[in-house]
Amino acid sequence: MLKYDLDKMLFRIPVDRHSPEEITELLEKHPEVQFVSLVGIDIGGHDTDEKIPVKLFIKDIEKILTSGVQTDGSSVALPKIAKLNNAKVDIIPDMKANWYVDYNFQYEGYETGLPVGTLRIPSFLVHNDDFECGSRAVLRDALEYFKAELRKELTAHPYVFEHIAGIDSVDDIETFIITSATELEFWVKTPDDKGDREQLFTAQTLKEQYWKRTTGDVRTALEETLIVLDKYGFEAEMGHKEVGGVRAKMRNSGHYDHVMEQLEIDWKYSDAMQAADNENQVKYVVRDIFAMHGLDVTFMAKPFEGVAGSGEHTHLGLAAKLKSGKIVSMFAPKDFTEDYMNPVGYGALMGLLKNYEVINPFVSSTNDSFNRLKPGYEAPVCIVTSLGRAVTEPSRNRTVLAGLIRDAKNPLSTRFELRSPNPKSNTYLVIAASYMAILDGIKAVLAAEKDTKELEKAISKKHGEEVFYLEKDREYRSEANVFDDYTQDERDHYFGQAPATVWQNIQAFDKYPEKMKIFTDSKAFSDVVLNSYRAQTVSQWKTELHDRIIPQTMDVIRGCRKKHSDDDFSDFDIKNWLEIDKIRHELAKDTITDKCLLTRTKDALDKGEYDLASDLQLVILKKVAELNDLYARYKKNLL
Repeated sequence: MLKYDLDKMLFRIPVDRHSPEEITELLEKHPEVQFVSLVGIDIGGHDTDEKIPVKLFIKDIEKILTSGVQTDGSSVALPKIAKLNNAKVDIIPDMKANWYVDYNFQYEGYETGLPVGTLRIPSFLVHNDDFECGSRAVLRDALEYFKAELRKELTAHPYVFEHIAGIDSVDDIETFIITSATELEFWVKTPDDKGDREQLFTAQTLKEQYWKRTTGDVRTALEETLIVLDKYGFEAEMGHKEVGGVRAKMRNSGHYDHVMEQLEIDWKYSDAMQAADNENQVKYVVRDIFAMHGLDVTFMAKPFEGVAGSGEHTHLGLAAKLKSGKIVSMFAPKDFTEDYMNPVGYGALMGLLKNYEVINPFVSSTNDSFNRLKPGYEAPVCIVTSLGRAVTEPSRNRTVLAGLIRDAKNPLSTRFELRSPNPKSNTYLVIAASYMAILDGIKAVLAAEKDTKELEKAISKKHGEEVFYLEKDREYRSEANVFDDYTQDERDHYFGQAPATVWQNIQAFDKYPEKMKIFTDSKAFSDVVLNSYRAQTVSQWKTELHDRIIPQTMDVIRGCRKKHSDDDFSDFDIKNWLEIDKIRHELAKDTITDKCLLTRTKDALDKGEYDLASDLQLVILKKVAELNDLYARYKKNLL
């Protein structure tokens, strides 16, 4: 792929070059860019991609930049907003974001000798001319609300500046900078290869892949990806192997086959909206470059059972730009040897933890995401944080939901790492929801005018202890290994019972009305938006379970066939097979009088009995796991 002269290619049009004249000049200088696409992000996180020829775009540039283009509302996921009989949706360019060129590396323009590019312009979706909807609008409105409310709170409670280095009063602050970044984990494999569960598990346990040197096509694709990301201005910081994977095999041709590896790519943080836009483009670059080397990329949260899934840790930061031009962290303590954070930081973390039940529906919205959130796989299973065993000992506890990251040498790096998102999470909504929760906690702390020592004690409370703001029958901090040092019952007791299905998760909107106020008090998450998101999430869960997971489960069950010969078997083989066959029938075989688990689940979904369908889904998952283990044991005993 890097046979192309990258220096001749246009990769982005930055915010400060969005005048019609400058855009036209750049596009005319770069004939390799032949199309323009306005990228709206619907409520389900899907992006639009239409191809407008560059010549037509330049001809109508003033009109398109102000009025956008129109699409049919039935082609985007905006349930309860854009309906078949009320489907007018406009896609309006965002003039305050960087625009990126998406290259088709498999199609070389004959005139330029360069790959054909499409200028992708992040945009807003507008229904019926006046209602801005979709994920980007939610995030934009949430950030604006956050900044305005934070300024009010700091004005009302000036005591807090006694704990923040470099700021004497709110009058010093010109604006707030809300920063974010994501860490992208993904699996890469050669097409049609299926993972051997035991090999993958053994390699993970022995840490045979973690941070090891990449080889062959995977190495080439990873290195090319990092080089191209820098051309976009993403400032790639690292690319490496993650914990999952097995060693590839060398073919006679000198290329590797049976590739199955987990990788991670990190890049520099930016403001929250730009961070979400950047991630969207990074995924396209990763997928396209690896495909050029004959490698499939999946961003599923848990593509292989029994080994680590793919996370997308989301970093949440806050700084103030002063009128002097100086940038100051709004989370960092005044003295790193005395405190973990300042009161704004404590309030932010408390708000994130206390309200996480209603953030979670935006984080884990797919069936696949819940397959990842299991003890022992470095994915969080409890609402708990770690600050560090001492202020001089930064936390690296990878078993918690939200970790505090701090560095006395770089106070601006003080931030929170939310470890629950995955590559399929809608980053726009995750960030928006998280900052609404953060704002709630900041308001509570500042209103109580607590100092740092009082706040450290509060967040470290024990179960049954009453403190302001936080819930009595919860604990919120642990420096222990949450997976190994607590039983499941203890985790549920101290940190609350986590939802196990998409349906259980979305029920939080009804179960915690007091926590939903963090959304309804802002215009970002209106009732219309929340109802649309709920409808989209439930529809996706229902359809995927009914039409994809159940048929796939049926294929797994049918694949568990009798293997032993009638003239070469042991009593242990018979015992194993009878146990397997019993589970197969429970799962997938109807009789005149009884329906199997799969049929009962489909019937429940068809009737709208979602509580029952969710419960049956969990029974099926347990039975299938038992079936897979039994079948593996059965096959191992056959000669």
